[in-house]
Amino acid sequence: HVQLVESGGGSVQAGGSLRLSCAAFGYTHSTSCMGWFRRAPGKEREGVAVISTGGGSTYYADSVKGRFTISQDNAKNTLYLQMNSLKPEDTSMYYCAADFASCPTDWVPYSGFFRYWGQGTQVTVS
Repeated sequence: HVQLVESGGGSVQAGGSLRLSCAAFGYTHSTSCMGWFRRAPGKEREGVAVISTGGGSTYYADSVKGRFTISQDNAKNTLYLQMNSLKPEDTSMYYCAADFASCPTDWVPYSGFFRYWGQGTQVTVS
């Protein structure tokens, strides 16, 4: 079992930055694929950024490429999402996700792939 706890959300003006953190507890050594999703009110959950924890390969949604960076600190069992040049359309609840399975190659991440989820952290850009 893996528990994920997000932090770092908040309110920021357009153009600003935030860094989200996701602390993982439990069988974290077995997690192979971790990522960030977001869901705005009335919209589907969207895969924002995903990382293969072993090889480090990453995926970014087109809407965040060049602005967001996903990274991991294995020593701290923590996943990060650095968000720069934030836009009002980035306003969402952001969720951390993890699974024991390896991230597929050449994929568009979908929520059904991930077994473990955090409770979410709100990001509001005005």
